[in-house]
Amino acid sequence: MNDLISRKMQSVKASAIREILKATSNPDIISFAGGNPAPETFPIEAIRELSDRILSENPYSVLQYGITEGDPDFLKQANIFFNRDEQVTKDNDMIISTTGSQQIMDLLSKTLCNEGDIIVSEEPAFLGALNCFKENGALLKGVGFKNEQLDLEALEKAFASSPKPKFFYTIPNFQNPMGTTMSLEVRQQVLALAKKYQITILEDNPYGAIRFTDQAIPSIKSLDQDDLVIYAASLSKIMAPGMRLAVCIGRKDIVGKMVVAKQGADVHTNLWAQKVSAKLLETYDMDKHLKYLREVYQKKCELMLKEMDQAFNQRVTYTRPEGGMFIWVTMPDHIDVNEFVQKALKHRVAIVPGAAFYIDDSLPCHSFRMNFSTPSDENIMKGVRILAKLMKDIF
Repeated sequence: MNDLISRKMQSVKASAIREILKATSNPDIISFAGGNPAPETFPIEAIRELSDRILSENPYSVLQYGITEGDPDFLKQANIFFNRDEQVTKDNDMIISTTGSQQIMDLLSKTLCNEGDIIVSEEPAFLGALNCFKENGALLKGVGFKNEQLDLEALEKAFASSPKPKFFYTIPNFQNPMGTTMSLEVRQQVLALAKKYQITILEDNPYGAIRFTDQAIPSIKSLDQDDLVIYAASLSKIMAPGMRLAVCIGRKDIVGKMVVAKQGADVHTNLWAQKVSAKLLETYDMDKHLKYLREVYQKKCELMLKEMDQAFNQRVTYTRPEGGMFIWVTMPDHIDVNEFVQKALKHRVAIVPGAAFYIDDSLPCHSFRMNFSTPSDENIMKGVRILAKLMKDIF
């Protein structure tokens, strides 16, 4: 069998999250395992009305082939939207539409990496990104965290290593899986190190709009004056993930080659999704929509943290997100987290073992990820209490 499978795919395992999510198809399971947006935040009526109008007035515009770079109307409106609070797009930049932000990771690693090249990634990290990079034959070098901030000393060591890394991957806002936020000072230092060693940064920002505080921290891309940052901006958490829509913004020579790679991948991103989203961004009250979205997520997060504060053993620590969808829970060192995850599933609560978010998932990890965006308030309370009882049984 190994003779049939390519070397680069032999190192890629089925997502541990997907395996757990299979079990959550059982309606009796309380799932804290996924990363789905809250369905009540989807602008369903607006999408339906805009879709009906487009299909009535100009159906061929969404049913015919489109251009690989993306629908011009969508790119115009997306560029306005993602630059509304800060200057993300620079003079030397190009913007393209992609089939979700995960395609950006795939296209960039295809464009920049030969098999065996190095990609530096924060660790723990979004599993979908790690698998994309591995699928394209890259070798991964992880950089950990200290006190919930990126370890800058380790980052510099990774940047200075030989062979030179092709790029650095990070989610600065409400990181997946930890839910933490990179400080402005650390962002500035990451950018300074990237400039010093001439390393491209892939800044992934799927959760940036879901912040609970009034003041947003500037993106690394907005701080960049040297064309070092490729910016991935998703609409999945803002509109609906089934539309599979994101944009990539970055220097023309790199993003232009990503377009060539995309031509061989899927020709173009779904035109219906682009046309509907263009009209939504142009005509919908996005400020009101984002305010509602943030209120929903903040309420769910605060409820989960309140229940955890009351019920969890004091030896269990966890992050307190300022946005996003996730809480990172760390158990005492003597606890086997994988065993705890399986025991929780038997008691009908699904969580994700932290090891799934590491480059080498066979190494010990004493943490697990909890999602608060999808479950109902009732299930948040019930699920946390079940986990707390299981903790009492093993401490």
